[in-house]
Amino acid sequence: MKVVRGGTVVEAHWSGPADLLIDGETIVAVLAPGAEADPAAEIIDATGKLVLPGGVDPHCHVGFTSGEFTSLDSYRECTTAAVFGGTTTIIDFAIPRPGQQPLEAAEIQRAKAGDGLCDSALHACVVEWDDTTAGQLATLADAGIRTVKMFTTYAGETMADEHTILNTMQTTRDLGGMVVIHCESDAIVTDAQRFAAASAGIDATHMAKTRPELAETASVAAILAIAESQQAPVYFVHQSTAAAVELVADARKRGLIAFTEAVAHHLTLDDTAYSGSDPERFVCCPPLRSAEIVEGLGRHLFTGQITTVGSDHCCYDTAQKQLHRHDVRHMPNGLPGVETRLPVIFSHYVGGLGLTPSRFVELTAANPARTNGLYPRKGSLMPGADADIVLWDPDLEWTVTTEALHMATDYTPYEGLRVRGKPVTVLVRGTVVVHDGNLVDATPRGRHLEAAPLDFRLC
Repeated sequence: MKVVRGGTVVEAHWSGPADLLIDGETIVAVLAPGAEADPAAEIIDATGKLVLPGGVDPHCHVGFTSGEFTSLDSYRECTTAAVFGGTTTIIDFAIPRPGQQPLEAAEIQRAKAGDGLCDSALHACVVEWDDTTAGQLATLADAGIRTVKMFTTYAGETMADEHTILNTMQTTRDLGGMVVIHCESDAIVTDAQRFAAASAGIDATHMAKTRPELAETASVAAILAIAESQQAPVYFVHQSTAAAVELVADARKRGLIAFTEAVAHHLTLDDTAYSGSDPERFVCCPPLRSAEIVEGLGRHLFTGQITTVGSDHCCYDTAQKQLHRHDVRHMPNGLPGVETRLPVIFSHYVGGLGLTPSRFVELTAANPARTNGLYPRKGSLMPGADADIVLWDPDLEWTVTTEALHMATDYTPYEGLRVRGKPVTVLVRGTVVVHDGNLVDATPRGRHLEAAPLDFRLC
């Protein structure tokens, strides 16, 4: 037995002083502060700390190959960084390589889960529909893989046509799952890139102009129409503008089950990064937007229109980013962020702008678990949940540096950022793995999590 004692427990729906009783890997009771417990129980002192459910990151790419580039981290490395950042569940993507089927890609990624320091789940991916796809999706659902990633851009690699998207929405709907989709109009992006190459330039300094806001909103509107035609649930990844978020919110008002994910870098960084000395380090899709757009997007953390906050973690290094720095069409897209997601969001929005700790937990733990069929086992501190627990010091000030982080890359987009708030103790299924900045248990205990049929009454 263990007792987490003396802290302020923060759930998505309430917070207050309380103790947690842990038996093995599971939370078995929420106790009144100082309540009697087994004298033999180990006491974990949470005095002055927030006691949070471990973060659930709904958007991680681990060892992801796109074109000629593969991101640099293994499951061991990604989950090590995750737990140092207070995240105890990651959700990876099984994206098929050319000629590979969705089921094969998922089986390969699922086999890696046991190397992790924490648990993981998977999104499958469909690129092209054929007469085997429905059966593969049914097999995946039986294995607890119910969410399916799709792209409306990257023609010739991962882009799916509208017929494939519609068919996949129909099938996942009937299997208790959901399509999760990257929305950018490939036609608009291609045209913007062609114009940039012929005028100002197509290098990293011009990244923001090569994938305009309209490409995102046009694609969101088209996908919402397909989803509404099938009454199929849909989840939009990394929405980067308030306009895109509001399209989804309007569809919800019409009765569609639809969700918005935002990611930490779109909520905290802006396109002035492309004017700095290393603009290639900030190349991501969608790109970083103007400070005005970032502010508008962030407001929807408070309105409730954003459902989840992920990282879109892609662990490339500077050498990979620089190889084609003069042509963003050939660069690897994505930023490392699984370790910094929670601290930068907490510091900027909770400490800086007054977002409540409960809303922070809802966005970064509870809702990611709910929309992926993992709640209340994950994203909660209620009895019966896995004892994934983070003791968070809300007043600890520190500076983000690459040297102090654990991601398998040589940079962070937040280098030199002063933040307030940090996890100081992290438990994975009842075992303390991080304490006072040290990895105290490096045992690989990761499990592949099987998602239950999605219950949208929880979302």
